[in-house]
Amino acid sequence: MTEKTNLKRGLNLLDSTTIVIGSMIGSGIFIVSADIARTVGSPGWLLVTWLLTGFITIAAALSYGELAAMMPHAGGQYVYLKEAFNKCIGFLYGWTLFTVIQTGTIAAVAMAFAKFTGVIFPFISSSNWIFKVGEFGSYKVGLTTENSLAIISIFLLTWINTRGIATGKTIQNIFTLTKAIALFVLILLGAFLGKNISIISQNMSSFWNASWTHVKDGVVTTENIQGLYILKAISVAMVGSLFSADAWNNITFTAGEVINPKKNIPLSLIIGTSTVIFLYILVNIIYLCVLPLHGDISGIDPISRGIQFATNDRVGTAAAEVLLGNSGAFLMASLIMISTFGCNNGIILSGARVYYAMANDGLFFKFASKLNKNLVPSNALFSQAIWASLLCLSGTYGDLLDYVIFAVLLFYVLTIIGLFVLRVKKPNMERPYKVLGYPFVPISYIFFAFSILISLLIFKPSYTWPGLFIVFLGFPVYYLWKSRNKNS
Repeated sequence: MTEKTNLKRGLNLLDSTTIVIGSMIGSGIFIVSADIARTVGSPGWLLVTWLLTGFITIAAALSYGELAAMMPHAGGQYVYLKEAFNKCIGFLYGWTLFTVIQTGTIAAVAMAFAKFTGVIFPFISSSNWIFKVGEFGSYKVGLTTENSLAIISIFLLTWINTRGIATGKTIQNIFTLTKAIALFVLILLGAFLGKNISIISQNMSSFWNASWTHVKDGVVTTENIQGLYILKAISVAMVGSLFSADAWNNITFTAGEVINPKKNIPLSLIIGTSTVIFLYILVNIIYLCVLPLHGDISGIDPISRGIQFATNDRVGTAAAEVLLGNSGAFLMASLIMISTFGCNNGIILSGARVYYAMANDGLFFKFASKLNKNLVPSNALFSQAIWASLLCLSGTYGDLLDYVIFAVLLFYVLTIIGLFVLRVKKPNMERPYKVLGYPFVPISYIFFAFSILISLLIFKPSYTWPGLFIVFLGFPVYYLWKSRNKNS
């Protein structure tokens, strides 16, 4: 297979690894443990949820390593799906990536950056309107100081990445190393200065007592769960943890710019995902050392509210306040600002390469296939920025991300099934790296991910069917695009 490209290979192993780590670590690790704690209801099952997330993520990364080494081309996962199945399946992935997955993630991360900036500068607020278009159901459409800062950050990072891959990777390296060090410092502070023996004893006393806590209109109800119902709870809870550990596949999108990609992409996937999962598990252990899992929703301080009812689900902020007092909230806000800004740089840099690859195949706007004088797809970058910014203005990005959870996992499963398909379809294709533990590792991922998909279909249909609708909407778009290309 040949690839039409003039992209410059300027990403070494360190750069590739920081894209993996930086794209994974956003704001999720500081927030989603609250919802997981409400869903599984015990410290033990909280940690099991994160451990399973780690196993599944690393299993997927190991599997993608083989595909990336076989096809080290711009577009990554889009290319793998196209080669394993057909152009239509590849297009459906690219369509969903552009309309919701990548742009919705960019919007959500940019809004998280703006929200935490508002902790330090209260002028930045969702209630501070510059102009208001109107309210459409639960959506408030218009420009606030909060979403305007989010949009500014998107276009700033987009502009930075049009300056060339060297500029983009420098920003990525600086912000990734900064937030990884800061996260490690938080872990050390919790381990040596903040651990509370009475809280640890309290958490240990209910270590495996699973329960599911529901909150509606401020009223809390709790049901004890056991047996297979625990598996149901873990499957639902893993939605948050899996997406906090997502975006590791973004490095495959930039394969056309990685030096020695057949070696460096598999290595960066393994090193990057393992590092992040290790940090995530340590962070959750620290949460359990300084905060009780169970708490009171009406509590007035972080310890009384616990992990389950941390204010606005900001478990990281609650832990920082316990460790560092009142200044902890501002320090955590600063850390999350750094984390989200660096996270979005990696996602913005990577996503545009998929639309560039699709445009070269005639499956996206032709102008997106053009490179600027710095040899980066600037048109694709700005197209992505415009759509992500519109999602910020509309206020729909959060719901859209919820809706595509099912679709994202489905595409991961399809891609790893594609690994088996290609071993049969193209047995003689060069494979510089073969997935470790084949076939157990990829089969394990398919089994666990498929189990989560079934659970979501049964227990959270409102999250699944809208996502499938967005994917299926890509079918008529694909055939319209094909017809347009034939007639042009």
